[in-house]
Amino acid sequence: MEMPKATEEDKERFRQVVPDRPDVVVKPMFGNMGAFVNGNMFAGLFGVTIGVKLSDEDRVMLESSERTVPFGPADRPMAGYSGLPEVWNEEGDGDDTRARAWATKAYQYVSTLPPKQPKRPKAAETA
Repeated sequence: MEMPKATEEDKERFRQVVPDRPDVVVKPMFGNMGAFVNGNMFAGLFGVTIGVKLSDEDRVMLESSERTVPFGPADRPMAGYSGLPEVWNEEGDGDDTRARAWATKAYQYVSTLPPKQPKRPKAAETA
C-alpha cells in the first residue's frame, strides 16, 4: 500500500482549514495529518486530499453536489470519510472557505460523538 506524503504547503493549508478551537488537536499521522476532537478524528490529510467525517445527511449533501474523492489509500479508502474535491486545492481562497465550512461541519458532528476511550495496555505475558 502506497502512502503519499503531504508537503509542508499541504500541511499548512490543512491547518488553515481546520477550526481553530481549544479542543482541537492536530497531529502528524504516517507523514500526513489528522485533526481530532475528544480523541476522534474529524478531518485528515492524505497526500493533497483533505477528508472529513460528516453526518450521513451532510455526507450525502456534499457527495451529491461536489466532485468528492475517496479518502485514504486507493485500495482501502476510509469508511465514513469524504475527500474534498481535489480541484479545490488549486482554486484559491474561495475554495478554502468551502473547505473550512465542511471541516467545521465535520468538527461539529464528531464533537457530538462519545469520546474515544484510550486503548488498554496489553497484559504482560508471563513466562
